[in-house]
Amino acid sequence: MKRRVLFVCTANSARSLMAEALLRHMAGDRFEVASAGTEPTEPHPMALQVLQESGIDVEGLHSKKLEDLRDENWDYVITLCEKASRECGTVCEPAQQIAWDFPDPVATGRHATFALSLKELKDRIGLFTLVHEKETGLRSPEYNPAIIFRALGDELRLAIVMLVRDQKKLCVYELTTALDSSQPKVSRHLANLKEVGLLETERQGQWSFYFLNPQMPRWLMKVLDETSDSNTSLVEREMERLKVMNDRPVVREV
Repeated sequence: MKRRVLFVCTANSARSLMAEALLRHMAGDRFEVASAGTEPTEPHPMALQVLQESGIDVEGLHSKKLEDLRDENWDYVITLCEKASRECGTVCEPAQQIAWDFPDPVATGRHATFALSLKELKDRIGLFTLVHEKETGLRSPEYNPAIIFRALGDELRLAIVMLVRDQKKLCVYELTTALDSSQPKVSRHLANLKEVGLLETERQGQWSFYFLNPQMPRWLMKVLDETSDSNTSLVEREMERLKVMNDRPVVREV
């Protein structure tokens, strides 16, 4: 059965439309895809142009209201800007919410900017389809060391992984409190860690809990263990913030 993906940005004129066309072109046999905007306008001519120049079909591509699609059943809702991520909130639950943040090419109106946005979206969608092949029963993620260490090279992402390793399961609310960071920013980093196969998620009631991917190879688990054991102060402040939280969600063991 195809997974259903909804891309969302503000105007649904460029980024989300290009993402819709790209995913349909790259993996339409595995994903059913649509896009929408919180304040939709019309498809930007330059977005359609760079798609056509790349040999991607734009027939039927049009801007749509999020309100018209929010009650459908989606497996993934992917926001492409921080504004859309804030405005979406808990839209389309229980779909998995993923936050990507791409600059709006409409702001410049330049062909080169639209072409760059298309390339960057293609790279991110290619990684998304690769990692999520395991969820459609095709194959497990490939743990390329270069990709893994690039993901862990960010201090916030490394802190997230160390906290989840220590606490076993954490939700976004707990992580934003521990990291003293905004929900959209933490969600973007969680999405990246999930894409590369470091984290998995499960839903319990209103909460989605993140935990280390049990499919991780032994060498990677050893790296995480030794990183934590040899750097005990790495997330010391973050752990203290977790300890003083008095309204943490209760994790139900399943």
